[in-house]
Formats: sequence, C-alpha cells, structure tokens
Amino acid sequence: MKKTILAGSLLACALAACAGAGDPANGGRAGEMRFLALGDSYTIGEGVDPAERWPVQLAGLLRERGIPVGDPQIIARTGWTTDELSAAIDRADPRGPYALVTLLIGVNNQYRGRDAEEYRAQFAALLQRAIGFAGGEASRVVVLSIPDWGVTPFAAGRDRAKIAAEIDAYNAINREEAQRAGAHWVDVTAQSREAGADAAFLVADGLHPSGRAYAEWARLALPAAVQALGPSPAN
Repeated sequence: MKKTILAGSLLACALAACAGAGDPANGGRAGEMRFLALGDSYTIGEGVDPAERWPVQLAGLLRERGIPVGDPQIIARTGWTTDELSAAIDRADPRGPYALVTLLIGVNNQYRGRDAEEYRAQFAALLQRAIGFAGGEASRVVVLSIPDWGVTPFAAGRDRAKIAAEIDAYNAINREEAQRAGAHWVDVTAQSREAGADAAFLVADGLHPSGRAYAEWARLALPAAVQALGPSPAN
C-alpha cells in the first residue's frame, strides 16, 4: 500500500513538472518538461543570438535524445552577482516545480572583489532556492562552474594568475556546496581556459563566449542533465 501511494506521489510530481510547459510565457508546449536556467551574462548569452545560449542548446540536445524538455525559462542578466540574481528571482517569481534547474553564478562577485565566504553563503542560499524550484529534488539541479575570463583578450594588462586563483577558489566553493546538497556539478572552466583567446570562441567584446563555446558547454552539461531528468532517486 505504501509503495502504491509513493508511486502515485512521484507520478504527480513528474506531471506537475510538465504542467506549466504549455504556458506561452514560458515558451513551452503541453507535455514538455519544464526547464529553469538561473545565472548572469553566461546564461543569458551576452552578444549571441538567443538560439546560441547554452541552456537553449542544451534543451535542443536533450530533445535530440528523445527527452521532451521545453525551451528554458531564463532568469539572468549581464553583470549580476549572487545577491542581484536572488533579488531578480524574487521579482520574476518563477513557479515550480521544474524538471530541470541550472545555476551558474559568481563571476561578477569575483570581478568586483567580493569576499569568498560571502559568495559561499549567498551561493548556498541560491542553490537551496534552485532545489525548491525543482520540487525539492536536488538531483534535478545542475550547477556549472565559473569560466575563467582571465584568459580572454579583455583581461590584457590584468593579473591573469590572480584571476585564475580567485576563480578556482570560487569554483571550489560552488562544487563543494553542490556536492553537499546532492546536486550535479559540471566543469566548464577547463574548456574556457583551453579556448583561451581563440576568436572563434569569443564574441566581439573579447570577453564573452561565442555560440560555438556555448555549444561545448551544452555538450559538457548534457550527461548531468540526462541524469537529472531521469527517474527520481526515491523511485
């Protein structure tokens, strides 16, 4: 009897994660699994067409594999720090549950010289909000690491080693917090460093990634997203 009740509850949760997909405001269609992407310029795709944003490309890769996920609802803007993203979430008031939630935030905290422990506290709070939007299922949340902007032409004349060290420290924090919470963590920093100053992987500002770079990020995030959209661990 308990198994029957549990199975029914899980089915109801899965259906709820699809329920909002038909809402035109979310850009979805009925029956699609809902996807929420939270972040900053890297998630909104500064300088690229909307179709080239990595969450949009990720959704396309998932659909190619027969996973009916809708286009992502994106809450992100260039320049946002952790606290600014949190305030923006308050304004947007997204309504879960979502089948998949992604979180990539922190580069602007580092750029502005904010304290790493402040980042930890604010990132951990954002991660808990992301889990809440995923219906309380941490396994449906995917965290991406912060790329290293210090390798780009934009950083010419700056202390690239210092930038790299601070990015590494921030990524150690978001990785630790993701693992502690039971969320997935994906490293895109290595790819950002390998691409370096290659113009093919940057937009005209010499700082932000191009659609080609975001395609790599989507490819890197795909295995975690597939796992996130699989059966609940409680099943």
